[in-house]
Amino acid sequence: MGKTLFERLIAGELPTEIIFQDDLVFAFRDINPKAPVHILIVPKKAIPRIAESTSEDQSLLGHLLLKAAHIANLVGLEKNGYRLVINNGHDGGETVPHLHCHILGGRALSWPPG
Repeated sequence: MGKTLFERLIAGELPTEIIFQDDLVFAFRDINPKAPVHILIVPKKAIPRIAESTSEDQSLLGHLLLKAAHIANLVGLEKNGYRLVINNGHDGGETVPHLHCHILGGRALSWPPG
């Protein structure tokens, strides 16, 4: 199996608007935004989905969530709030088999989401 779309973005093989990156995560604007601010934050380690993470991934998953909050603050979402979403599997809305977290904000978000 070849690289996922996210692995290709991380490798710089495809253009994207990078918002943040460090040794463990890569964040960029979603090309099909569902809110005025829609950023994806992706671990650089290729984990297909949250259900396939292991105890070895615990610190990476914590880092992912802490950096999601940091990025939300960087783009000005801290005042009015935002939503973090992790999709898992087809029925959960997963379209790329590489764990990622959506940061959504810039407007009031309704519930339930789908």
